Amino acid sequence: MELKAGDIVMLKSGGQPLTVAEVKADEVLCLWMGMEGDLFRETLPLAVLVQVEEEDEDDEDEDDDE
Repeated sequence: MELKAGDIVMLKSGGQPLTVAEVKADEVLCLWMGMEGDLFRETLPLAVLVQVEEEDEDDEDEDDDE
């Protein structure tokens, strides 16, 4: 899996989406907002993450029309 800053990932075990801030070898610095608006950052091993496929905006618009 090739990650870059700005990509969206999640823990393989589930949870909320995380934003990739930096990738160094097998470690990924992730950022996310907590429920009360707090910003969190954590360096995680690449092995525990899965990349989230971004939804195409056109697909969302088609769902709204139905």
